[in-house]
Amino acid sequence: MVISEKKIAILCNYELVPERVGGMDYFFWQFDAKCKENGFEVDWFFPNRSHHGDYSNLTILESNGQNLENFFLETYSSKQAVYSHIITHFVELCTPFFYKLKQLSSAKIIVIDHNPRPIAGYPLKKRLEKKVKGILFSRYIDLFVGVSNYTVDEILKDFGSHLKNKTITIYNGVLIKDIKVRVNRNAVKPTFIVVSHLRESKGIQDLIQAVSQLEEPIKSEIKIAVFGDGPYKDVLIQLIKDKGLTGNFQLMGSKSNLNELLCQYDYMLQPTHMECFSLSILESLAANVPVITTNVGGNEEVITTGENGFITTVKEINLLQDVLKKVYLGESKITKNTRTLIVDSFSLEKMVENHLKIIY
Repeated sequence: MVISEKKIAILCNYELVPERVGGMDYFFWQFDAKCKENGFEVDWFFPNRSHHGDYSNLTILESNGQNLENFFLETYSSKQAVYSHIITHFVELCTPFFYKLKQLSSAKIIVIDHNPRPIAGYPLKKRLEKKVKGILFSRYIDLFVGVSNYTVDEILKDFGSHLKNKTITIYNGVLIKDIKVRVNRNAVKPTFIVVSHLRESKGIQDLIQAVSQLEEPIKSEIKIAVFGDGPYKDVLIQLIKDKGLTGNFQLMGSKSNLNELLCQYDYMLQPTHMECFSLSILESLAANVPVITTNVGGNEEVITTGENGFITTVKEINLLQDVLKKVYLGESKITKNTRTLIVDSFSLEKMVENHLKIIY
């Protein structure tokens, strides 16, 4: 075999959907371009192939229904060239796949962990399984990357503290330049937006319950636009009807131009039950739209109460109701420009730059 010192394989267990272009799509596109600028060839392994956006510029090998890890092992075994680095996104950590991979390759193996954890943690059986997998298979991974400090802590908790010396944080970032900025924010009777996949873990049912408990006339006036789609949509629609809140919630469906829509609102609401490091929060802040969210995942690493938003306790509906009331009446408000933090610390360019560092 001919060893290439500047050839990378990237495994992304991430479905490519033209109608849903998000922050990770922009990252993949920019990272590929930067790698090529620096003399690296990149093979991308996805479940499917697409040509939307800049995916037409990527060299994509699709598993087409086959397990992505098995497809990669089969493809790799048949290739004449090998890789200097193999990077995974959205692939389960510490599995036999990494042992098999090390038998075939001397490449540096880097895993990026994007996965949120349950509020109460994993059941005992799963915790024990992860510890065992950490002992057996972590040795075949050269670098663990968490997308927040929370994620790094969870990696060490899942697979063992012995991994501390080869685990780092690289924060997610967002494409800032195309996000339109809100200039004037209403201090009283602000408008609200939710941007979320509609599933139970996103906690939108808590928001509906909190609004139902607001006193008049707030409850008759407050308006919340919900952008997104998902399997929990019908449940949420029924709950809105049951609570008599059809005039309060507007379900807008999925939109591809949220970078232009965010600035039309005063605050984002994200009552999520589990999170890793939310790109929606970063995009909202980049639009100068403060965020009201919960104390899960990496949310508290970017949101500071009273500075660029408000942190509430997960599933505490009464607390969420109280924050909504105070913000709506102008008793609690954010006056600072929230975009500055994103420009300084959470830009897509910074994310790409930090990922390039780990392959040098």
